[in-house]
Amino acid sequence: MREIVLDTETTGFEPSEGHRIVEIGAVELFNHVPTGKTYHQYINPERDMPTEAFQVHGISEEFLRDKPVFAQIAQDFLDFIGPESKLVIHNAAFDVKFLNAELSWVKKPLIEPARAIDTLMMARRKFPGSPASLDALCRRFGIDNSSRTLHGALLDSEILADVYLELIGGRQPVFGLSIEPSRAQSAAVEEDWRPRPRPVPLPSRLSQAEADAHQAFIAKMGEKSIWLR
Repeated sequence: MREIVLDTETTGFEPSEGHRIVEIGAVELFNHVPTGKTYHQYINPERDMPTEAFQVHGISEEFLRDKPVFAQIAQDFLDFIGPESKLVIHNAAFDVKFLNAELSWVKKPLIEPARAIDTLMMARRKFPGSPASLDALCRRFGIDNSSRTLHGALLDSEILADVYLELIGGRQPVFGLSIEPSRAQSAAVEEDWRPRPRPVPLPSRLSQAEADAHQAFIAKMGEKSIWLR
């Protein structure tokens, strides 16, 4: 099973207001294991970079000026994510909204929202009432994010991959090598079980003196005692 852990950085919050994607980072997982394949691209948004966006991302207009526009990288991005791989995204609605806006503007196929696995929703369901930001989840799971002084799409994707693996049950896959029987096997064993006599009776722990005392006590109870039947 192939999954793509994905993150974008943008100039703002709404593509309908003219904001654009300035960076995409993605990490490939196969059967929940990172393959080492990544996708990373800076993008010229063809618009001013707001001061607040620069403060969050640390990406300047000058830096982005010679980068390709989205139309130039759209197909390479689609080729990397493929047509069917699930997309693991923190706050998926935000990233999918921006990606589909960019794709629609260059007349490329859109991403089906059903392809997205939203780790923000996963964390909120698993830890209701607790902070669910990427930084908060790193603290919860003991994941080192010390290099995350600014938002960066590829770094955030790599960190999110670690968080995702923790959210689905931990980073150590079983690979089918567990020695514990499956539930079905256990149920079958229980259903077939029948009590059987011991092949060798357990030795008595009663001493001869205790046996003699017991017999003397029963004799005093009379001939009708149930112990003599």
